[in-house]
Amino acid sequence: MTAIHISLADPATLLMRWDDGHESRMSLKSLRDACPCAGCKGETVLMKTYAPVDTPTQPGAYELRGAQPVGSYALQFTWGDGHATGIYTWETLRALCPCRACQRA
Repeated sequence: MTAIHISLADPATLLMRWDDGHESRMSLKSLRDACPCAGCKGETVLMKTYAPVDTPTQPGAYELRGAQPVGSYALQFTWGDGHATGIYTWETLRALCPCRACQRA
């Protein structure tokens, strides 16, 4: 599964059209809040878990400034506060789709 078209539907919503014809509309806030990077979600290394540091939301945190492909399997977003370390796989992005069909799957 791969997104074949990605654009902003409006200043707060990302539109993704998938190769199976499905269309996802995701709020930028929900995408940013689901950032999968170690700084946002924590990580486990050699069976030791590191929790993320709780930081206040910075201005621009929910403004999308760019999206770059990562190989053929993911996107890396750049946010208005400079955050750009999260790599969202196609599977992660599809799982974040808020529509009823995707949430049931």
